[in-house]
Amino acid sequence: MEKKILIVEDELDIQELMSFYLKKEDFEIETSSNGNQALEKIRKGNFDLIILDIMLPGKSGLEVLKEVRYKLENKVPIIIASARSEDSDIITGLELGADEYLTKPFSPAVLTAKVKAMIRYRQKESSKDKNEIKTKNSLSFNVERHTCFYKQTEINLTATEFSLLLLLVKEEGRVFTREQLINSVKGNDYPVTQRAIDVQIASIRKKLGELGKNLKTVWSVGYKYQEGINEI
Repeated sequence: MEKKILIVEDELDIQELMSFYLKKEDFEIETSSNGNQALEKIRKGNFDLIILDIMLPGKSGLEVLKEVRYKLENKVPIIIASARSEDSDIITGLELGADEYLTKPFSPAVLTAKVKAMIRYRQKESSKDKNEIKTKNSLSFNVERHTCFYKQTEINLTATEFSLLLLLVKEEGRVFTREQLINSVKGNDYPVTQRAIDVQIASIRKKLGELGKNLKTVWSVGYKYQEGINEI
């Protein structure tokens, strides 16, 4: 079955270029040139991935991202593709729930590799054991549905955040370097920075609330998940 991708980009030459290369890889492509139209398509459609510009007519890309993650509670993977390359822009995009941030100008081949790797990873996750995974502190995961609950409350994680936390919880106590986290969650062929991992971990901690203390930094090494022995 073809995977369906929404490209949200107001510069038609860039939109057409991305569409051309992704169609060559047999992806089904829909496009949108402004934020309001993109949200309507997202509400009505069932996309496997979204490529999102920030500077758009109508609602900005960040406004679209925020509404998709926090109002629609849609966990579809989102790659931001933007000319805005300041650290603050990248951090804001990732903290709002983007799974990756690609700065323009970029190679169509790199974009295609990112899309294929993210789609491939989601397919791999879907084929894994679908049984619910629980921790002693009432944190539970459903791999098939990509949901995470603490007691009876759902934690609204992005696709990348979910995968990182699930990996750390399943290997509780094991210390992962940033490079190991990148390779385990995205695959060795997925280009992503170590800084992006730090931003994702910080976001997970915030969303976990009182359990955030269990996601520990091992200085000069990486991260681990470790629940307290006497915690309930």
